Amino acid sequence: MSSHSYNRIKMPQGFWEGLRQLGIASHDVTRKAGLPLTIISETTVSTTQYYAIWQAYSDLTGDVAQGIIRLATVYEVTKYPPPILATYHARDYRDALHRMARYKQLCPPESLKMVEMGEKCMIDLEWIVTDQTCPPLLVGLTLAFLLELGRKGTGQPLTASAVEFAQPMGDVQALEVYLGCPIRTGGSRNRLTLHRKDLDLPFLTYNEELLEILSPALDHTLHEYKVNRSMSDIVKWIMKRSLSAGCPEVQTVAKELGMSDRTLQRRLMDEKTSFVHLLTQARHEQARMYLTDLSLNIKEVAFLIGYEDQNSFYRAFRAWEGVTPANWRSKHAERYAKPEDTFTGR
Repeated sequence: MSSHSYNRIKMPQGFWEGLRQLGIASHDVTRKAGLPLTIISETTVSTTQYYAIWQAYSDLTGDVAQGIIRLATVYEVTKYPPPILATYHARDYRDALHRMARYKQLCPPESLKMVEMGEKCMIDLEWIVTDQTCPPLLVGLTLAFLLELGRKGTGQPLTASAVEFAQPMGDVQALEVYLGCPIRTGGSRNRLTLHRKDLDLPFLTYNEELLEILSPALDHTLHEYKVNRSMSDIVKWIMKRSLSAGCPEVQTVAKELGMSDRTLQRRLMDEKTSFVHLLTQARHEQARMYLTDLSLNIKEVAFLIGYEDQNSFYRAFRAWEGVTPANWRSKHAERYAKPEDTFTGR
């Protein structure tokens, strides 16, 4: 999905108040970000402004990890917008996380993908806007808030099982103490892994009456949000989010959208496109993005966009770009390469 679709990002309620509690003046943040002071009164900002604000906070706080810990622990629940507030009144931790994932559909440029497997629950943070680099502090804070959600709701000092970040996170040791688990940086994704048994813990703040008030409002907002976007955009967004789990099928996407596969295909025909065409576009766009990440080899890129074997990916990519993935990477990702990097085996 193009970054244009996400040109207006909601600023979190209470963000500026949270900074004030940390002793950081709003005008210092806006000045550092190179933005006008009036941005403080804006409820939505552009993606560029959104990232600039978070990067400015990160710079002013001095260390990424410390900035994550300080803001995650000082932020007051009462400052959250109603949909997030509803997560704190969920039945249990699992219910709260599912509600948070649904709310994130309204919060581009990020989305959450949650998978329970064995004794673990993996939550991947994915960025739909891929033409800009998200500040590491924002990545870390987003995942930290998910753990804080469980701690505040259950009243227990929960810890994560493991955390993986694609970018450096400053004082990793301090962050490991805060999260209670080992942290890997420089990985291929941003993932919070929780202990699955913790998801069954009831929330002390469970409030059925309040949920009955807040949930319909979120459902209505989600409906309006989807209505105002083209079906093609929504389908491609779901595809990009799902590719690493394998090639998405039309039935799976249709089910997520709450419609039959025939209805979905008809809606796409009305927009003069098809499921297969959008899948090809999604794979092509994601392949170009992943190839600029030199930490990923060609086989990994093929897997991340839903190809089971590398040869199939090679054939598809040559059809898209007229060159092999390695040759495309050599030309377009050259400025990211370290002196010792070679592309012959990538």
